[in-house]
Amino acid sequence: MKPAARPVDFNPLRIRLPVTGWVSLLHRVSGVLLFTALPLGVTGLTISLAGEDGFQRVTGWLGHPLGKFALLGWTWAFAHHFCAGLRHLALDMHWGTSLARARRSSVAVLVLSGVVALAAAWRLFG
Repeated sequence: MKPAARPVDFNPLRIRLPVTGWVSLLHRVSGVLLFTALPLGVTGLTISLAGEDGFQRVTGWLGHPLGKFALLGWTWAFAHHFCAGLRHLALDMHWGTSLARARRSSVAVLVLSGVVALAAAWRLFG
């Protein structure tokens, strides 16, 4: 029997993951986003604490539509990473490990992080 050919390219649209797999994958993605945003956050905090001019400059950056979208993305990343992290900790303690409860907790993570992102969007753009 001939082994199946391995795919040459990576097409994320062809991946068939259950909701639990998507939550786990997005937990990793949100962690990378938060890690890469850390230097920007520290730099912005340093500039804003240097004086009133620096604070006004950072406020201007975050008031720009691109700054608001970046802040919205970081808010979603934090909310999702936090909720999914709590879910993973609960699973590590063998809470909610049955298939039905794992699916429910995954949906809850997606809904809760989405609600937080929508509330942040409403606050930022409303």
